[in-house]
Amino acid sequence: MARWAPDAALRLESAAMALFAERGFTATTVPEIAEAAGLTTRTFFRHFADKRDVLFLRERELPTVVGGLVAVAPPGLDPLALVMSGLETVAAGELQRWRDDIAARRAVVRSEPQLRERERLKSAVLTDAMRDALMESGVTSADAALAASIGSALFDASLEQWLAGPDDVLLVDVLRAMRARLGDLAGR
Repeated sequence: MARWAPDAALRLESAAMALFAERGFTATTVPEIAEAAGLTTRTFFRHFADKRDVLFLRERELPTVVGGLVAVAPPGLDPLALVMSGLETVAAGELQRWRDDIAARRAVVRSEPQLRERERLKSAVLTDAMRDALMESGVTSADAALAASIGSALFDASLEQWLAGPDDVLLVDVLRAMRARLGDLAGR
């Protein structure tokens, strides 16, 4: 087994996803994941706290990235437009290429109540990052909390729509369409 592997986290993620698809989340152990990746259990625990963590590898940086994008959005935008600017930038980037991986991960997450709880926690972390970025930009705490919560809900709903739709649809287009739907709903 490799003593040091620069791509260990991604190898572990790939091995875990294959085993989860084959055996199910509950029936798969950390030593099995490590072995399938050609790594040690110790290496697994250098990258992940537990096997649930491997499902959220690619989302670790999302709150920081979106928060940073909100902070550097063009001046003069209202709080929700600031949030949408950050989310649209992320949606138009790497996430588009990860569609199949995101769909596979979501299938595993839906299979286990403990994973759905973890998924909600990740949404809360994203909401907090956007709220904090808005407040650092001078938005009041009440407006920042509301805009960040709405943005997070829009992002989650957009991911669901995108994954359920045809492969050629862009996530950023779904996000924009969901934002327009929200505007229609709020106008009623």
